[in-house]
Amino acid sequence: MPLTRDMRVKILPIPVLSNNYSYLVIDTGSGQAAVVDPSDPLAVQAAIEEEGVMLEAIFCTHKHCGGNAALRQQHGSCKVYGSTLDAIPELTNPLEDKEKVKVGCLSFEALATPGHTVGHMVYVLDGEPFGAPPCLFSGDLLFLAGCGRLFEGSPETMLASLDVAVGLGEDTLLWPGHEYALECLTFASLLELDNPALEQKLQWAMQQRQEKRSTCPSTLGEEQTYNPFLRTHRPELQAALGLRRGGGEHPDAFRARVLKEVRRRKDLYKPT
Repeated sequence: MPLTRDMRVKILPIPVLSNNYSYLVIDTGSGQAAVVDPSDPLAVQAAIEEEGVMLEAIFCTHKHCGGNAALRQQHGSCKVYGSTLDAIPELTNPLEDKEKVKVGCLSFEALATPGHTVGHMVYVLDGEPFGAPPCLFSGDLLFLAGCGRLFEGSPETMLASLDVAVGLGEDTLLWPGHEYALECLTFASLLELDNPALEQKLQWAMQQRQEKRSTCPSTLGEEQTYNPFLRTHRPELQAALGLRRGGGEHPDAFRARVLKEVRRRKDLYKPT
């Protein structure tokens, strides 16, 4: 999908297996490209060849990047970016929180977002030079209407990381690591029974998936109207969960408790 009208930036979602996404991000002016989370190197290489671009960077959100070695064999100058706190295969360029990387005219910022894994990072593509919104490649931090499991973090840690994402602004485009929209929206609809934005998005997602179309991207503004993991501050969700803030309880501590309960219910949820 072209990010700008002049086609200067192109984002190509690459479906992998049944519900994973890698992303090829292209500076069409220079022909340079980066890929996010290349779990299937054959699919990524096919996209690279079809687009006729040079792979300059691999951005890993967390340790599940199985295609790094194979892609580096074919693209020897390609650099692999990620956190040293995760076991990133073939890591060549460790990144710290808020560190920036240029690929052609594209500027990416790495943000530390622990919770799913201790070294989880997301990547934000700056859209301002092109008159476009920012793009968040969220890996397993944030999905459409969902968030990642807490494999290596606490609810407090995940809440802080989700707040980092929300702070990017409502117009930010969300490009998640998985196609979980239908499952997550259905689950969310069981929590908030009277949420028009949620119902509308669920109906849209059902149509998209029936036609085998992607639900990406959404926006962070949209997400805050129906994603329960971004609505821990909302009284209607708190009431639906039967939770009340304790006397003297810090607001963020209560929000973490709300998130913990949403996560618990989602982990137990079995789609029909």
